[in-house]
Amino acid sequence: MKEYSAGGVVYRQTDGQIEVLLIHDRFNKMTLPKGHLEEGETEKQAALREVREETGIEAQIIGDPLGVISFQFDVPGRGSVTKEVTYYLMEAVSGETKAQIEEIRDVFWFPLEHVLTIHSERGYDNNNIILERAVKRLKGDKA
Repeated sequence: MKEYSAGGVVYRQTDGQIEVLLIHDRFNKMTLPKGHLEEGETEKQAALREVREETGIEAQIIGDPLGVISFQFDVPGRGSVTKEVTYYLMEAVSGETKAQIEEIRDVFWFPLEHVLTIHSERGYDNNNIILERAVKRLKGDKA
């Protein structure tokens, strides 16, 4: 079985500094907001909705997708599931962080220069490439 999700690397500028949003998920990992596509929804629509629902932040997509990651997991009674997640770079435009408690524990903003280290120490390895691409774009490099 295959499932599709979308999410975002959300950033904001505060006092001339770029900060990147990470969520603390229910598995005690620091990761990126994401979720499944609802019927009739595009990847972009799902990514924006999931960021809003999970974090309280309204965002806008900046540029082309950062990439797609895939992973597998087992669901009792359903078997093996392959999930593909498309991530976008997003700029926060409004809202205050508010964790969707049913799905995540908390939401944090981290300085751009620390987000890769924090994620590599406490996040999911398969998201590292997505976050690295986002940081490169935010620093003005082609990614």
